[in-house]
Amino acid sequence: MRKILITVLAACIGLAGPASLAGAGPFSATRTVIAILADNLYVGEAEGHLSGAGTLAIHSQKDPALTCLGQFTSSAELGGSGQMHCSDGATATFHFKRLNVFRGHGVGKFTRGSMSFSYGLTAEEAAPYLKLPRGKKLTHNGTELELVDV
Repeated sequence: MRKILITVLAACIGLAGPASLAGAGPFSATRTVIAILADNLYVGEAEGHLSGAGTLAIHSQKDPALTCLGQFTSSAELGGSGQMHCSDGATATFHFKRLNVFRGHGVGKFTRGSMSFSYGLTAEEAAPYLKLPRGKKLTHNGTELELVDV
């Protein structure tokens, strides 16, 4: 009976079935990540599980071969925290606040500077939470996000 209730609850809040994005398993959800790491734009996805654990995979917009993978844990009461390792040897630790079960924002310490990010938000919604480089703004060029001069 308990298993059925958990399944129904997960379906109702969108963690199972069609509301989950491609690649996410049952009881998980995948959302877009927009991050600024040491004044550079990174994009990718985070997959969170009903347990509160999850993974993230992002890449540099300037150099797509530069990738970062990480893990996190979260709860509604405490928010979340995690760590990330990049293909060039850089590392980061971060914490975030959940706006709801699918959306949030955070900050962290990156080997080469500051880190700010959002997940589940559009570029416009993410703007107040991202620490952009001085003189830059985030825009969508029709196919992808990019940092451009103000």
